[in-house]
Amino acid sequence: MRTNDEAWVKSSYSSAQGDDCVEVLVSGPAVHVRDSKDVTRPHVGASPAAWVSLVGFVGGR
Repeated sequence: MRTNDEAWVKSSYSSAQGDDCVEVLVSGPAVHVRDSKDVTRPHVGASPAAWVSLVGFVGGR
């Protein structure tokens, strides 16, 4: 699936050096996540419900 590069949002937790960062895109029925250091690699997609669960799990750590 092709996605519009302008719609990707970089994590607010990104360091000033740009390392260890992900970007997120909400597109239709899916949330996509990619490595911002290499945007040419495949991205991972999940349903919005799965994304909310993941963020809740990671945020609670």
